[in-house]
Amino acid sequence: LLSTVTSEQFACISIGFLTYRIPLFADQISEFLGDPDNVPVGSAAIAMKLAKKDADDQISLSNEEDLIPILLVSGPQAAGRTELVQKLVEESNGRFVLPERVDRIKEGARFEQMEARKELLSVDSSGRYGFTKDGIFKAAADKTEDSVVVVDADVKLVKKLTTLSGTRLIGVWVGLDATDKFNARLEAQIENGELEIPKDETKESFLRAKIKEIVKDIEYGLVSGIFEFTILNDDVESSMAQLRSASEYCFK
Repeated sequence: LLSTVTSEQFACISIGFLTYRIPLFADQISEFLGDPDNVPVGSAAIAMKLAKKDADDQISLSNEEDLIPILLVSGPQAAGRTELVQKLVEESNGRFVLPERVDRIKEGARFEQMEARKELLSVDSSGRYGFTKDGIFKAAADKTEDSVVVVDADVKLVKKLTTLSGTRLIGVWVGLDATDKFNARLEAQIENGELEIPKDETKESFLRAKIKEIVKDIEYGLVSGIFEFTILNDDVESSMAQLRSASEYCFK
């Protein structure tokens, strides 16, 4: 089934991403890194270039306090990032808030106008709720001084948010460390109806395509340079502890 993406290839991509931020989360990946000789030259080279660019491009911004901090949680499908974000918001007592969204049912005319003008950054899987940059800024304006907007974003949305001026993104990547774990979660989503296999595809071809998408997302996570923290989401309690720790950087 996964002949086009071997475990070794997946591990190399993941290791390349994780080594980019070793100083910040080495404890989280010590068991996964394994033999450093397995790290591909390309990924290691990219990571080294990005690390050097980070060091060379540090700029002291006099107006940094005016930037709106955004906790940006991303990662490939089936890694469980949405569940972690929901838990963080629910337990925070207003410390972390979600962006305001446009409701297609309640605000039909406005939704259609914004969709036609391409003002919607994304639409959720149900097709009902639209996400806009104004929704971020309005949620930020309505929040208290001690709260931060948190965005649960797929890679497509992350690419749009990186161009959003006036914000300071605190990036957290949520993933898994093996293709078989992603595959198992995708199969579970098929079984419970979260994912539907198109009529012109088999289960095997559908899963194979999903794994390819996941690998591409991980590659973006490696080269983007915006994710300062990573969480390997095998255990919810451990992952939540790591997310809470990373989220504190929004207040620094």
